[in-house]
Amino acid sequence: MVRATAQRVRDLRRRQAADRRFGIHLLASVTVAACAAIPFGLLLVLIEGHWQPLRRLDAGAARQLNETALEHPAWTDTLRFLSDYVWDPLTLRTIVALLTVWLLFRRAWRLAAWSAVTATAGGLIGLLVKTVVERARPSLEDPVAHAPGFSFPSGHAMTATTSFAILLLVLLPMVPRALRTPCWCVAVVSVLGVGFTRIALGVHWFSDVVGGWLLGLAVVALTTWAFEAWRTDAGRGPTGLTEGLEPELTDAHPEPGPSSGRKQDDGSVREG
Repeated sequence: MVRATAQRVRDLRRRQAADRRFGIHLLASVTVAACAAIPFGLLLVLIEGHWQPLRRLDAGAARQLNETALEHPAWTDTLRFLSDYVWDPLTLRTIVALLTVWLLFRRAWRLAAWSAVTATAGGLIGLLVKTVVERARPSLEDPVAHAPGFSFPSGHAMTATTSFAILLLVLLPMVPRALRTPCWCVAVVSVLGVGFTRIALGVHWFSDVVGGWLLGLAVVALTTWAFEAWRTDAGRGPTGLTEGLEPELTDAHPEPGPSSGRKQDDGSVREG
């Protein structure tokens, strides 16, 4: 009787600890979404209101980077190659699509759904905002590149933000811990690099790129919040960003079920 009571107390404490961790993770996701969405909304208001300091910043950055691009053709060719091929939205979306197919093959159904929804939502929301805002792209006297469509937010910047976030949060469990920090660094540098190439090539204003980053971050935060909620409903605890969204991806059975479970440090098995 005493042993059973002690076990129930331990179980209750574990559930309470799991609930606290879940609450912290959900609060963090919502906070990140708010921290991205609120500045994005403010930025949009400033753009629509033709706020002069922002217009001067956009114009100054476009002019100076255009002069640099004209003076260094080889540098400009490198930026164009990175923007049009390596970091092109089509390239990144294709990689995410292949990742989603692989997740389906691994029977990680919900992680595949998260990947597809995050990528699709990011693309559609970005297109919708572009259509509503209808901001014209920079018009330079001697442009080094051209791009169709409206300018705000930058589709390249937004796609890079959502795509690299998807790749990181899905694949981190497969990466050795010693290499996870370099992976984060590569992703951050790539996202920043995408934005820089679009401004340097004169096809986006500086504020377009910042808007793309913020909106992409908000989309990822919201879909991640939904995924964390599903994990708790499925009996799995929340994870940290350093572990990826689904650490169980390395298991034979990524989805929760009677055959799935993960060993804890003490050798016990936690049912998935």
